[in-house]
Amino acid sequence: MGTPHIAAERGAVAKTVLLPGDPKRSRYIAQNYLTDAVLFTDVRGIQGYTGLYKGTKISVMASGMGCASMGIYAHELCDFYEAENLLRVGTIGSLSERAPLRTLIMAMSACTDTNFAAQFALPGTPAPTASWELLRAAADTAGRLGIPYEVGCVLTSDYFYTDTADWNLRWRKLGILGVEMETAALYLTAMRYGKRALSLLTVSDELLTGARMTPEERETSLDAMLTAALELARTL
Repeated sequence: MGTPHIAAERGAVAKTVLLPGDPKRSRYIAQNYLTDAVLFTDVRGIQGYTGLYKGTKISVMASGMGCASMGIYAHELCDFYEAENLLRVGTIGSLSERAPLRTLIMAMSACTDTNFAAQFALPGTPAPTASWELLRAAADTAGRLGIPYEVGCVLTSDYFYTDTADWNLRWRKLGILGVEMETAALYLTAMRYGKRALSLLTVSDELLTGARMTPEERETSLDAMLTAALELARTL
């Protein structure tokens, strides 16, 4: 049953799905924020749980790293499981003084160097864009909770390591807030299926200064972002 990458029957996945990249983070969210959480998939170690957050049914499932991985899971969630709201909750490397370590960034749109959109055979270049409804609601939620945030464009890159030393910094000229690896694929897939998507990203590295979170902090020090995402999910 299920899809090639998600071992769950229809109905096992909630209409709203949180998508951290790291499987350990999906487990952390399920164990620390959800009640009655049930593991619905563990294919390839990509853990997915469905439970309740303050009475609202919510799923959380890892998306892996990069556009190829995000594209697989977002496609199957939208096409087979009929998810309506996909909320990426991840980390990002900052390119802006506006976004120091631990800043919450809401990605309004995503520039990209990936070739993910080639599959659509469009006569031009698409603009991966968040759902306005989710973005507006997320900003309202963060404001109500007193969580500082920045809204703007991010870069979704296929490259974590590159031989071009200033590759990411070139994007800084356009006011890009930071660099991550999944948002463009998430937004394009959601646009293709008429679903709603938003990336909520915590700054884990300052690419201008070299400051960074430890691996342990990346797993567990994202509470403001997770609270904002889950409180947002309650309203959907």
